[in-house]
Amino acid sequence: MRAAEGGGYPKGRIRREDILSAAVAVYGEAGYHGSSLREVAKRAGITHAGLLYYFPTKEALLAAVLERRDAEDSEREQLDAPPGRDVLAHFIALAEHNVTHPGIVDLYSRLAAEAVVPDHPAHDYFVRHYRLARESTFESFRVLAEQGELRDGVDPAAAALTFVALMDGLQVQWLTDPDEVDLVATLRHFLDSVLTKPL
Repeated sequence: MRAAEGGGYPKGRIRREDILSAAVAVYGEAGYHGSSLREVAKRAGITHAGLLYYFPTKEALLAAVLERRDAEDSEREQLDAPPGRDVLAHFIALAEHNVTHPGIVDLYSRLAAEAVVPDHPAHDYFVRHYRLARESTFESFRVLAEQGELRDGVDPAAAALTFVALMDGLQVQWLTDPDEVDLVATLRHFLDSVLTKPL
């Protein structure tokens, strides 16, 4: 029997996805440090040994959860589009998606907070994640500046840093008080304040 394209047999890929979904649920409830592989295995309906076949360490499972989220976001919102207005529009679309999926936003926010310490297993991931987000938005603001679409006096690097910080900071405030914080409208307002024409 031949392995399915994309790596692994279909049954194995389905089992792997079941484990990742269970991990998301457990991390969301207990945080990364408060969770265990045994609890994830129980939620996924497999043995602890069965889970270890797919993810030999707790760190490997966490990395897979984060990578799956990034891959899904990138594919759905086309975040690898050429720099410019399209990239910024895709980030707004990502925010619109996130407000309909509070569970994954909550998990991401918890992990990001835990991972500020250098010895956290997700620390390097978040360093890369934020660097890539800043670089992507910086290139977009830089291109828009060259096209005369960035307001006078707006520094592309500062605008990028502010936009990324605003996205994550608003997510935390929105999770805390969703009726009072309009995440998407606030992001749009920021972009309208730095661009010469609405997005």
